[in-house]
This record gives sequence, C-alpha cells and structure tokens, in this order.
Amino acid sequence: MTLFLQNKILIYIISFILGLITSFSLPPYSFFFINFITFPLLLICLISNYKKGKWTSFKIGWMFGFGYFISNLYWITNSLTFEENFKPLIPITLILIPLFLGTFYGITTLACSFFSLNKKFSSILIFSIFFSLIEFVRSFILGGFPWNLIVFSWTDYLPFLQVLSLIGTYSFNLLSITIFLIPTIILFNYRKIIKLIFLVFTTLILIINFYYGSLILKNNKKINETNLNFVIKIISPKIDINRFFEDESPEKIILELVKLSDPNSLEKAIFIFPEGVLSNIYLGDLKNYSYIFSENYSDQHRIIMGINSSEEAKVFNSMVVLDKDVNILAKYNKNKLVPFGEFLPFENFFKKFGLKKITQGYSSFSSDIERKIINVNNINFVPLICYEIIYSGNINKSNNDFDLILNISEDGWFGNSVGPYQHFSHSIFRSIEEGKNLIRSANNGISAFIDSKGQIIDQIKSTERGVIEIKSFDQTKKTLFSSFGNKIFFYFLLFYISLFFFLKKKENK
Repeated sequence: MTLFLQNKILIYIISFILGLITSFSLPPYSFFFINFITFPLLLICLISNYKKGKWTSFKIGWMFGFGYFISNLYWITNSLTFEENFKPLIPITLILIPLFLGTFYGITTLACSFFSLNKKFSSILIFSIFFSLIEFVRSFILGGFPWNLIVFSWTDYLPFLQVLSLIGTYSFNLLSITIFLIPTIILFNYRKIIKLIFLVFTTLILIINFYYGSLILKNNKKINETNLNFVIKIISPKIDINRFFEDESPEKIILELVKLSDPNSLEKAIFIFPEGVLSNIYLGDLKNYSYIFSENYSDQHRIIMGINSSEEAKVFNSMVVLDKDVNILAKYNKNKLVPFGEFLPFENFFKKFGLKKITQGYSSFSSDIERKIINVNNINFVPLICYEIIYSGNINKSNNDFDLILNISEDGWFGNSVGPYQHFSHSIFRSIEEGKNLIRSANNGISAFIDSKGQIIDQIKSTERGVIEIKSFDQTKKTLFSSFGNKIFFYFLLFYISLFFFLKKKENK
C-alpha cells in the first residue's frame, strides 16, 4: 500500500478525489461520516510522501483543496451569468478560485512537512493544528472567506453543535479534524491495546458530546419567553434577480412587497424585507414612492429593509428602519463586503483592464467600521447583511446586550445550487454561538426563524415565497463563547501545541 501511495502522479489524483468526496460532507448532503475515511487517507498520503520534498507535500494538500472547492463552490460562476461581459470568465473562475483556495490546504501540508511525520499520534496533532489554523487565517485574508470550513459537516446534527456555545466554530473545527483523523490510528505503529484505547476514547468523546447536546435540546424550555405586543413579519418575496438587470419598475416591485406583507392598520407590526429587493434604486430615491407606503402602512408599522445608500460620494449596502412615510428611523451600513461582488481588491489595477464588481455599477461599495445595534419597538437587533453571517466571533461589536440577530440576504447570486444551503448553515452556527434567536429574511434563499439552540422554528424554502410571523421569542443570557470570542480557539491551539511537543519528546526517546 505504501508503494502504491508513493506514485507521485497517482498520489495527486487520489488527493484531488479525496477533496471531491469530502465536499459531500457539507450541506445540503451532510454526510459527515465521509470525513472519517477521507481525512485519514489524506494524512497517510502525506506521511508516505513527505520525505520526497516540500513541493510534493504542498501539492498533496493543494490538490485536495482544489478537489474540495471545485465541487462545493461551483455556484460562484452563476453570479457571472447576469452580464454578457462576465460570461467568458466563467470557465476561468470555475478553475482559478478553487486553485487559489486550495493553496491554503497546500500551505497546511507544507507546514506539516517541516516536522518528522510518522505513524504516531503527534502527526495527527500537528496536522490538526495547521489545518485549523490555516482555516482560521483564510477567514481574514482579502476580507476573509470562512466558507465551508470542515466543521460545517455537522450542520444537520444539532446535538453535536451545542458545544459551539462554549468554544465556538474554530475550536470545534480543530476538535473535529482531530476526531476525523482518529481512524488513522489503525494503520499506525501502535500495539493493538493502544489502538483500541485511542478508538474507545474518541468514541466516548463523541458520545459525551452527543449526550450533552441532546440533554440541552431536551431541556430547552422557554422559561424566559418574551411575548410581544406586536408581530414581526419575515417577508420572503422570491423576486427574480434577473428583473433588476431588466430595469424592472421599482413601483411594481414595491406593490408586490406590500401585497405579500398584507399590512393591517389595526395591528402593530415590524415588516422585515430582505436585501436586494430594490437593487435598482437608492435610499434617496425611495421618497419618490412614499405614497405607496403611506397608503398601505400605518403609524403602528415599522419597515426594515436592505437598500443601497450614498453618503458623501460613498456607496453603502445598508439596512434601514422606516416609518410609513419613509422617514429613516435607524440605519446600518454593511461592515464586511464581498470581494469582487461588492468591491474590487486592488481596484485601481483591475480597472485598467475594464473589470468591475459583479453587482451593478463600476464603483466599489464602501464599508463601515461600526455595527450599531438597531432598536425597534424596544427590541435590540444585531444587524447582519448577507455575507456578514459567515463570520464567527464578535458579531456584536458594541458588546452591549441584544435580543435578536437579524440577517437579511439576497441569495439569487447562487442560482439553483447548493449555495443557499451552505449560506443558511452559518445562521444555525451563529444562533448557537451567541445563544440568541435569529431572524433571516432572504430573497431567493432560505428565510427562517431559528432559536438559540439552532433549532428551526419556522422556515420558507428557497423556491417558495411567503411570510413567517413571530409573536414571541426566548430571552437568553450570554454564552461563554459570546463573552470570550475566538480567544478560546487560541487557548485550544496552545494546549494542542504543548501536547504535541510533549508527545514528540516521548517518541524520540
């Protein structure tokens, strides 16, 4: 088997296939058990070949990453189908983005090769350390892209996810990689009794985590339930994104939104519309249509929606709170922008070649630095626009207490793909981490109301339009993770590093 795994061409093909297969552990498939096969095989490939040089080690990880990302990020090319100028870039983008993201895993295996890899537990530790650290790093490079971390394999298995409230996504990602690698022990140079101890210990960790999570979910009684004296309506209109590229009349779309929201003048209500429903006008233009709002909504109504706004020659992707006369009661400008979607990295360079961002207009959006808590009807919302939901830790920059997480999104860019499901999975993770109920209003995506344990109370599928009504929610306390954030991940890393050097010292004796 060792000779088989030392054929260079064959090993790169195997690494690529392992990456392809691993992607099926992610939503919407969520076959997490695949990782118990693919990750051990990847590590064995690395151990069998690391003496052949650093470049070989790099390419093993690189090809794994290429296979992984080309199969789970193919939907990115759908965003290039809306304008003719972008269509020639589809085959290039399909290949180049996975190749670029694959370099992160290449760096992982390259870093591992600087250590004496062998069939010992220390190799599992060093691989887990570098893999999780590099996944953390890619969450910040060029604005960050923490999409499809390996830990998202657990999305559909809520009992396992409850530990997120204690340690967060990146720490659980580190533990998950270690757990997935444990079957490697079978092929390691250990006595049978040692192998059995390792396997039993890992199984116990999984069982304990499952039992802990199941207990929390079972005892998830709404003892602090807050009954509202108004209704929150999550609107999921499913307006075809192509309509905005065809200069659809804003008036026609606003009337559609009004009809779907079905406002009752006698009922106090908050209406939450998603991002992107009025992409072809700016906030300043909305006054031109105030007569529609004032005719259909009352003084008892508040409207929250996503819309582009301009300030001092800057353009923002904004979330606004409006009254029936379209007066702005509160406003939040998006902090985290989508690279190439909302801004061009190295914009001055790319403009020379006539390139622009994917969304309408040539100028990049500007980002704000402050995430203000939005108060509506004495309810404090933490606003997250689309892409911002994917970032773990410190979503509440003001550090003041809040009641609900509010995420609005336009998922039409994903097309009919796995993209909306992958995007939605982050909502489950954020609700558990922060221990807060989460509201999500998505145009052409999954809209939902999620409780503090990640359980979906109600949802509207990406192919359906409709309204979710909320009349109560659970008031919860801050979690351990919401208090300490990603510092916990570095505590875990420090423990792993200490354990690695301890074991390495023992192995060298």
